[in-house]
Amino acid sequence: MNLVSSDGLDKLRKALGERKVKTSLPDRKLYSYDATPIPIERKTPLAVVFPENKQDVIKLVEVCYEENIPVFPRGAGSGLTGGAVPTDERGVVVSFERMDKFTVDVDNATATVQPGVITADFQAYVEKLGLFYPPDPSSFKYSTIGGNVAENAGGPRCLKYGTTREYVLGLETVIKEGKVVRSGRPVLKDVAGYDITRLLVGSEGTLGLFTEITLKLIPRPKARKTALALFDDLKTVGKAVNAILLSGIFPSALEFMDEDAIRAVEQYKPSGLPKGAKALLLIELDGHPCAVEEELSEVRSLLESLGAKVKVAKDEEEEQRLWSVRKNLGPALSHLRSGKINEDIVVPRSYLPEVLPRIRDIAKKWGLLVVVFGHIGDGNLHVNLLYDKGNEEEERKAERAVDEVFELALRFNGSITGEHGVGLTKKKFLRWQFGDAGYELLLGIKRVFDPKNLFNPGKLIEI
Repeated sequence: MNLVSSDGLDKLRKALGERKVKTSLPDRKLYSYDATPIPIERKTPLAVVFPENKQDVIKLVEVCYEENIPVFPRGAGSGLTGGAVPTDERGVVVSFERMDKFTVDVDNATATVQPGVITADFQAYVEKLGLFYPPDPSSFKYSTIGGNVAENAGGPRCLKYGTTREYVLGLETVIKEGKVVRSGRPVLKDVAGYDITRLLVGSEGTLGLFTEITLKLIPRPKARKTALALFDDLKTVGKAVNAILLSGIFPSALEFMDEDAIRAVEQYKPSGLPKGAKALLLIELDGHPCAVEEELSEVRSLLESLGAKVKVAKDEEEEQRLWSVRKNLGPALSHLRSGKINEDIVVPRSYLPEVLPRIRDIAKKWGLLVVVFGHIGDGNLHVNLLYDKGNEEEERKAERAVDEVFELALRFNGSITGEHGVGLTKKKFLRWQFGDAGYELLLGIKRVFDPKNLFNPGKLIEI
């Protein structure tokens, strides 16, 4: 492809100023990557642009639409499906890291946030005010609110509190030709017209650029308790999850690790877990102190009646040690094999006892090591297929196995993704899930918002 003319780049510099448009090769290379763990198509962009306010974003889109310059929005680059990776050397990466301001309306329990605000910083601030912003993707310490909204990010607390979408009351979005769309309001009830806000959440930067996000906050829970349960077989785990949820107790998190995940963590950073354990659950309860204690006692009795060994954290330090088992899993897997495909499928949790063994069967068929963990309370499983990067045949087998994992999820009425998004790596599977008629609707929506296909082209859908 021919590169954009120097006129286009000059127009960007003139519209935004030299210091907001970086064109050095190190900057352009640095911003051509995200956290996607597998090799993907990527190009070195024409420039990296750093808007500082809404007017900058409007000017940027006006120039890019006039000059046909592709725009690749980026939060912190923590995505796992290539959503922030530029795929056209004529394009510009737009980093929102300088748009990092927010205000909180305590009386109405809402906040107005720029897209570059770090999730953990925002959460810590509102908790000091007695408020709570629940979405907690594993990257929350460095991911941005804008990126979370673009991906509809999840996390362990989704079971009780829902995904990012449930907390977005409104959006200010710059779409084609620099037009600004305001959707939603800072109110809990709003049924005026089509719900454009919910459509934009999870659109992965393909429809426009967020400049302002209105978030709903809730009261901060007064107490939190964590327990770890170990099981001798997988089937009992499924029974335990259903038993907990049918008991009327709603944990804030219910995390699962299989035996290979446990073994990997113990090899990486020993924490005293028994070698023979087939699975574990991490259970977190929150709410009023009296209610949390009562529910914890009930959960413990229920789990022990199913034969599980239960350990309850006595204080915050021990709670962190229990959670470290789960948090150490990512780096632990890199010690098992040099290559990893990490997919996040979702199935109705009643199917988990059937799906989990079938995932192992797929890995066995292709001669691969598989490690499964995830948010079992909402059926969101992280399936990690591990292989040797230096072995091309093994890498091809891993890719074939991924196809079968997605087919399995859809066969059991599930989804190809619960929180990682589609991006580049899952594009071909989206049509499997939506069918031809549904896919045509997605294409139609894209054309309305972005007729030139300049917002994050090549992601989510093919146009």
